[in-house]
Amino acid sequence: MDLRRRLLGSLSLLLGGLMAIATLVQLHSLRDDIDAEIAASARLVNLLANAGEPSGKATDGNSSPSTTKDLRHLDIRTTGQKPTQNEQHPLHDWLGLTDNNKAEYKIQIGEQTFFLTPKPDSEIEERLSDTVQLLITLLLFSGATLLVAWWSADRALRPVRDLEAGLQRLADGKSDPALPSFALREFRQVASAINSLAQALTESRAAQSALARQLISVQENERRALARDLHDEMGQSLTALSVTAAHLERNAGRLDATAITECARDLRRDIRSSNEQLRSMLKSLRPHGLDAAGLGHALRELVCQWQNRETGIDFALKLPDNVPEVDESTALTLYRVVQEALTNVVRHSQARRCEIVITLIGDKVRAEINDNGTGFPQAAPANRGGLLGMLERVEMANGKLEMMTNPEGGLCLIVQLPKQSVWINKGINNDSNHIG
Repeated sequence: MDLRRRLLGSLSLLLGGLMAIATLVQLHSLRDDIDAEIAASARLVNLLANAGEPSGKATDGNSSPSTTKDLRHLDIRTTGQKPTQNEQHPLHDWLGLTDNNKAEYKIQIGEQTFFLTPKPDSEIEERLSDTVQLLITLLLFSGATLLVAWWSADRALRPVRDLEAGLQRLADGKSDPALPSFALREFRQVASAINSLAQALTESRAAQSALARQLISVQENERRALARDLHDEMGQSLTALSVTAAHLERNAGRLDATAITECARDLRRDIRSSNEQLRSMLKSLRPHGLDAAGLGHALRELVCQWQNRETGIDFALKLPDNVPEVDESTALTLYRVVQEALTNVVRHSQARRCEIVITLIGDKVRAEINDNGTGFPQAAPANRGGLLGMLERVEMANGKLEMMTNPEGGLCLIVQLPKQSVWINKGINNDSNHIG
C-alpha cells in the first residue's frame, strides 16, 4: 500500500461515517418536522370543522372554536379575543419583509368569525434552526476531517524518523543504516535508495582506503629509490670527487701541469655525472621545465622520452598553436594524468599507436588520450590503481575524467580541467606520482 491509498482510505471511512451520522440526524429532524406539521394541520382542520357547529358542540373534544395556539405560520383568533402581541423578530427588517406580511384577514364560517394573521416569525425561527443545525454538522465534519487527516499524516510519516536515523548513522561513519521494513511503497523506495547509497559509500571508503595505502606505498618506494640513488650513484660520484680533490691537495707541489689538467678533467667528468644524476632525480620528483618553459614544453619532453624508448608504440602529441597559460596546480595535474595514461598504455594496452590531443574549450583545458589497444581490462575493475589515482587527482582539481572504448577498439581517456583550479583538500599529496 502506498501513502496516497492509505490517506484516501482513512478519509473515505471518515466521510462515510460522518455522512451516515448526518443522514440519521436529518431523518430524525425530518420526522419531528413532519409530526409537528401534521399536528398543526389536524388542529387547524378541527378548528375549522367545529366552526360551523353550534356553540359548545364540538365534534372533537380536544379542540374548541377558541383554540388557536400551536398553529404553524398562522395566528387565528375569534370574535372577542384580543390580538396576540408578538415582538417583531430581529431579522424581519433585515430580510426585507413588509408590514403587509402581518395583515389580518376576516373569515366568516357559520356562526364563527375568524381573524387570520400570517406569522412569518415562525418560519424565520424554523429556517434559523435548520441553518444552525447545518452549520453544526459542517463544523463537526470539518473538525473530524482535520483530526483524521492529522492522525493519518502523523501515522504515515512516522517512518521518516527511522529514515533520518539511518542517514545519521551513515553520516557518523557506519556502513549499515539499519532501516526497518516499511509497509508503504514510497518509504520502501526511499529505504532502498539509502541502502544503495550506503553500499556505494562503503565501496568508496574502501577504494579511498586502498588508494591511501597505495599512496603511502608509492611514497615509501620513491623514498627508497631516492635513497638508493643517492647512495649508489651520487655517493660514488661524491667519493670520486673527494678522492681526486684529496690527491690534488697532497700532491699539488709535485704534480706537473699535465697531471693537474688530468685531475681537473676527472673533476669535471664527475661533476657532470653528478649533475646528470641530480637532474634525473629531480625530474622523477617533479616535471623538469614545467615552471620555466610551460606545460607545452613539459608535455613534448614527456612524449619524446616515451617515443625514444623501445616500446613499439607510435606516440603523437597535438598542441594548439598557443598553448594556454594555466596555473601551477592545473598544469601539474594535467601532466601527471597524461604521464599515468601513457604509462598504462605502455604496460597494459598492447597498442601500436597512441595520440595525445590538448585543446582549449572556453575556460577549460581538455586532454584526450586515444590508443588502439585492448581497451578496458576484463579481469579487473577499471577504477583500480593508477586510474583511481587519476580520478582522485582530477576531482581534487575540480575537473572531470571520462573513460570510454573507441569504436575501432582501444581506450579513450578524456580529462577536462579549469585553467584556474581550486584544489579540494582530501589529505593526499597533490604531487604524488601514481603508478598503476
